[in-house]
Amino acid sequence: MKQINADLLNCHNRIKDYIHNTPVLFSRLINNHIGASIYFKCENFQRGGAYKMRGATNAILLLSEEQRANGVVTHSSGNFAQAVSLAAQSLGVKAHIVMPTTAPAVKKIGVKEYQGVIYECEPTLEARQATANQIAKETGATFLHPSNDPNVIIGQGTAAIELLEEQPNLDAIFCPVGGGGLIAGSALAAYAFGKSCKVYGGEPFEADDAYRSLKSGKIETNITTNTIADGLKTTLGTNNFPIIKEHVSEIILVTENEIITAMRLIWERMKIIVEPSSAVALAAILKESERFKNKKIGVIISGGNVDLEKLPF
Repeated sequence: MKQINADLLNCHNRIKDYIHNTPVLFSRLINNHIGASIYFKCENFQRGGAYKMRGATNAILLLSEEQRANGVVTHSSGNFAQAVSLAAQSLGVKAHIVMPTTAPAVKKIGVKEYQGVIYECEPTLEARQATANQIAKETGATFLHPSNDPNVIIGQGTAAIELLEEQPNLDAIFCPVGGGGLIAGSALAAYAFGKSCKVYGGEPFEADDAYRSLKSGKIETNITTNTIADGLKTTLGTNNFPIIKEHVSEIILVTENEIITAMRLIWERMKIIVEPSSAVALAAILKESERFKNKKIGVIISGGNVDLEKLPF
């Protein structure tokens, strides 16, 4: 317990000059609709447009001078790609970014703006990893996993630390679940700094590997990834899954229509831009609203990198 506290606090101090302490917002209309007090930690206002700047920055800062000189490589459909590119640019490190051909155009543009070098591959986890491995072999770059690197996981947990600093009496924190880095880091933060604060995940039915993994007790793969939540198509990892098993109370599955409804609700009522993956957390609360009436709930709005040409409404 003491070590978790120390790791999280050291990380938070390490990265604070490179990230934004993002605002915590609420909506009276959404609160009335659900019958609970919802506090949105708006990582859509984070540098790079998503929470992943936290973990990427922490991981690069912890590299040796020699490793930084050789650069970093990762694979990502978008938000971690942008985060690594921006964090690397801020620290004078070259970033090699493997992206599937199906990655949203807006996220590819972001990577290029942050001077990341893009390598496209087929849209499978196997192709992404194989391409990243080849780049690491050829360049000597250090591979940073988007969600399973321990230093990335700790970094992602700092958003929940800031949320709990502002709202220390939360009954629960909700996160979207993709590769598992955000929910694992948030669960560690809630365990270390919350007061009986439970952690829940929201996940699409169309990419429900984490839900099935918790049920079976072992890491499952996705049978389908036919979801609008493009950031949630990846699977859990060997480092984050044990944390999730121990500290996450439940993962709630939501439909594509429920994701779109939640996304539209945030856009219309809060006047902020969030991407579909972010809306999954609110969709889970809306689906189970009777269970959470009169509770104080934090929601990690994971990002706001949206292709405005392809809005679902």
